[in-house]
Amino acid sequence: MTVVMDALLNRSSEARVTAPAPDAQTLEKVFACAARAPDHALLRPWRYLVIEGDEALAALGDLFASTPDADAPEKVREKLRANAMRAPMVIVGIACHQNHPKVPEIEQTMSAAVGMGYLLLALEAAGYGGMWRTGGLAYHPEVAKGLGLKDNEIITGFLYVGSVSSSKPTVPRPDQTEFVGRWPQ
Repeated sequence: MTVVMDALLNRSSEARVTAPAPDAQTLEKVFACAARAPDHALLRPWRYLVIEGDEALAALGDLFASTPDADAPEKVREKLRANAMRAPMVIVGIACHQNHPKVPEIEQTMSAAVGMGYLLLALEAAGYGGMWRTGGLAYHPEVAKGLGLKDNEIITGFLYVGSVSSSKPTVPRPDQTEFVGRWPQ
């Protein structure tokens, strides 16, 4: 096997992460890896926001807490606020759609999503753990507005990043016969 294949086969989502988060030099390298995502027509249809530090994460939590209806219980808002504090760093992946005669928006979104996957793999290779989350907050217009997204942009996910704080059991993987077929049959 190769180093890349071993990394892929051993990859796992890590929900329990703590400080330290990656430093600037590590981030520079992992974002260079993310930029290697397949990119039809070299549109570079992605960008990332790095959110770290108590003040920035608290502001993200406040943004998350602002999303429920006005009559939502405070308990719901507190849970949303706490979501931002799951890790010492949150990286927001953003797909930046551009008009192009040969590259539809869905291809641009997929390119941005592959970049998020590469970013996660690169972070793991650098010794960090992470969890890629989406959910309602990723699709909420108030979150997009609060993060400064433009009309042509969507969130591809929130990557919660830090040092792995505890190991977990290996997740069983499906047998390839469950998801690989041959065509024609």
